[in-house]
Amino acid sequence: MIAFVTRKIIHLIPMLLVISFLIFLGMDLMPGDAVDFMISPDDIATLSQADLAAIRSSFGLDKPFIVRYFIWLGNLLKGDFGYSIQSGVPVSTLMWSTLPATLELSVSALLFSTLLGSVLGMVSALYRNSIADHALSVAGMIGVAIPQFLFGLIAIIIFVFKLGWLPAGGRMTPGHEAFLMRLDHLILPTVVLGLALTAGVMRYARASMLDSLNKDFIKTARSKGIPEWRVNLLHGFRVACTPVAVLIGFRLPMLIGGAVVIEQIFQWPGLGVMFLAAVRTQNTPIVMMVGFFSVLLVLLASIVVDVVTAALDPRVKLQ
Repeated sequence: MIAFVTRKIIHLIPMLLVISFLIFLGMDLMPGDAVDFMISPDDIATLSQADLAAIRSSFGLDKPFIVRYFIWLGNLLKGDFGYSIQSGVPVSTLMWSTLPATLELSVSALLFSTLLGSVLGMVSALYRNSIADHALSVAGMIGVAIPQFLFGLIAIIIFVFKLGWLPAGGRMTPGHEAFLMRLDHLILPTVVLGLALTAGVMRYARASMLDSLNKDFIKTARSKGIPEWRVNLLHGFRVACTPVAVLIGFRLPMLIGGAVVIEQIFQWPGLGVMFLAAVRTQNTPIVMMVGFFSVLLVLLASIVVDVVTAALDPRVKLQ
C-alpha cells in the first residue's frame, strides 16, 4: 500500500503543475487586472499613465505572463502563498480564517446526505417496484433537477419568515460562539445543501444495492440459513457501499470549493464566498491558492477513495 500511495503522490505533481498553469492563464485572459478594481473610475481618471504603470509595477503586474507564473510557483515552493492585492493581508491568513466555516458546513452536509441517502437507497432497493420505491425515485429525480438556490429560498421563506424557527443566515450570533449554541445557524444551510446531495447518493446506493443482491455470495449466504437482515445489511450493503464511498470521497473536496451558492444565500462566511469575490476583482493570489488547494484536495481524495475501496471490497487489490 505504501508503494501504491507513493506512486500516486508522485503522479500528482505534473497534474498540479498543469492545472495551476491553466488557472493562472485563465485569470490572465480576463479583461483588465486587479488595479482596475482597486481604484474607482473617478480616481483612475485623475491618474496619469505613468502613475498607473507604477502601481501595476509595485504589484508585479507589468511582468510577462510566464514570468509572473514562475514567480508565483517559486514562492509557493518556498511556502509563501502571497498577499491579497486589495487588502494586503497574507493569503494564508485569509484562507485559515474562512476554511473552518466551509469545513463545518461541508462536513455536516456530507454526513447528512450520506446517512439519509444510503438508508433511503437501501430501502428503495429492498422494496423494488413498490410504492415506496417509486416515490423515492421520483423524489430523487426532483432533488437532482431543482437548483440549490431554489431549495435555499424556499427553506428561508418557510422556516424563517413563515414559521420563525431558524435564523436567516450567518454562522453565529454575537456572544454565542460555542458550537452547540450556534447549531440553529447550521441546520438550515446543512439541510439545504445536504438534500441536493442526498438524491445522488440515494440513486447510487439503490443501483449498487440491487447489483449486490444479485451476486452469488448473497445466494450462498441465504442458502446457509443466515437471517435475511444480516444478508442484506452485513453482506449486501457492505459491498454496495463501495461506489457510494467513491462518490462521497470526491464530494467533500468539491463541496469545500463548490458550496458558493449556499454560502451566498445564507451569508455563510466561508472559503467559497471569498473565492468568488477574488475572481470578480481579479485578486490573483487568492484565486490561485484557493483553486490550487481545491484541486489538491480532489487529487488526494482519489488516492483515499482507492484505499477505501480496497478496504470495503476484498476483490479490489491495490496494484
